[in-house]
Amino acid sequence: MLIYPAIDLKDGVCVRLMHGRFDQVTRYDEQPAARLTAFVAEGAEWIHVVDLDGAEAGEARQHGLIGELTQAIDVNIQSGGGVRGANDVAKLLDAGVSRVVIGSLAVTQPNDVAAWLKGYGVERITLALDVQIEDGAPVPALKGWTQSSGVTLWDALDRYPEGTAKHVLVTDVGRDGALTGPNLELLAEIRRRRPDLVLQASGGVSSLDDIRAIKALGCHGAIVGRALYENRFTLPQAIAAAA
Repeated sequence: MLIYPAIDLKDGVCVRLMHGRFDQVTRYDEQPAARLTAFVAEGAEWIHVVDLDGAEAGEARQHGLIGELTQAIDVNIQSGGGVRGANDVAKLLDAGVSRVVIGSLAVTQPNDVAAWLKGYGVERITLALDVQIEDGAPVPALKGWTQSSGVTLWDALDRYPEGTAKHVLVTDVGRDGALTGPNLELLAEIRRRRPDLVLQASGGVSSLDDIRAIKALGCHGAIVGRALYENRFTLPQAIAAAA
């Protein structure tokens, strides 16, 4: 299982949000390139970079900085936030991003996203489904987690039959940045329903035991953010726990 250290960009610096709320921001690093370099030195094979300004605004804002990061050091980067059209996908890929993360559009414009998956290949796009639990059901949130999509996660995934998509990142918004542990029940249900997908787990990772539990479910990756920034464990320890 891969560990994806997270670099969330807001106003050009590294931050983390609590429960996805833009009014609950903790600033960590003034120099994202230095954080990226440190993660790679500690063994990261992939980095998860999010344009939070873009996610909040509904349009790309940090593509220039993300391009600088891809050129700064040789590492695989998956990145998204504010992707709202084919031009945004092309710009990120041209900037050197290995996989583009597509969030809201994966739910609201599945035909367009399916066309991009076919055109660029399933290895170049990650579908990011950020869910809130509504009446016991996982429901994707839209537009920087500020709106409910009104459809279940299962309905959203059904729009991508087996073979049409590969990489899927699922975040429980209620746990993101809260260090309360991942939603193992939800992850297990996704693995049961869609074993064809390469699943990245996100939201709530707070300990090495959390990483081991995610791995035991058969997940292929885990996004880790606040726990690393607040020294709950080191990246080498996380990589070892996932191995």
